Amino acid sequence: MVFFANLGVNLHVCLCGDLQVASAGSPNGPGMHPRAIHYLDNIKICSRINRMDLEAFQRSHSTRTEEVLIRNRRYRLLLPKTLDSFIDPDEPMQNFPLWAKIWEASLVLADALAGISPDPSRHILEIGCGAGLVGIVAASFGHRVTMTEYNPDALAFAEANAAFNLADPGAKLKIQRLDWHRPDLEGPFDLIVGSEVVYSEKDYEPLERLFKTCLSPWGEVILAEGMRRTSMAFFQRLSESWTIEARRMTLRAQEKSVTIILARMHSKVHGL
Repeated sequence: MVFFANLGVNLHVCLCGDLQVASAGSPNGPGMHPRAIHYLDNIKICSRINRMDLEAFQRSHSTRTEEVLIRNRRYRLLLPKTLDSFIDPDEPMQNFPLWAKIWEASLVLADALAGISPDPSRHILEIGCGAGLVGIVAASFGHRVTMTEYNPDALAFAEANAAFNLADPGAKLKIQRLDWHRPDLEGPFDLIVGSEVVYSEKDYEPLERLFKTCLSPWGEVILAEGMRRTSMAFFQRLSESWTIEARRMTLRAQEKSVTIILARMHSKVHGL
């Protein structure tokens, strides 16, 4: 059984109890209430090596920046200015760069992790990290995170964004490539998290195996997903062997509303 709680929040400045999320900066994306917009004129990169690496990255990539506010902390994410160089013109939908956008589900998950008290003994695994927002936010709030992606371009942007936003990225954050079909990780992990990772039915079994292989016996999985047929079917499938508590969150703006499911899951059979 999957239990849902209804919750309404605003898309630009999201308020849900302690939830405070804002996003701006994309020329094609939604705007923010004027009181929520506070652009940073200068971002200080605290490490000289990080600064040099970041400058080299920006010279080799055409980027734009998008600003995100999570619980009164600001983050600036480097994202591709265009998607042309990441799309195969012969097969445009093959490996489409879904990672090149900050999804609403990532905002919800980042805020959820920011609201969890850090524990030095807890190790978090993020799957499908994209450009890196969730793991960067979690690390900045004191969590120890291994942030993973399969796409090499997404990994490059995640590494650049870690250098862009964290004074010492290596202190709390590890970034590495991960193939869900053949996971090669130093686990187990106390918490596995992901946002918008359930897009295809072919991913159901690899994700289930990954959870069983990489999660500690008493660990937890937290997923933030759009309300799609595939994500709902995945939660229903897992409900046979997992206890799932989910909150249905509607993020509203003048232009649109987006419904996100934030699900917290525990295995019914410990040790799997």
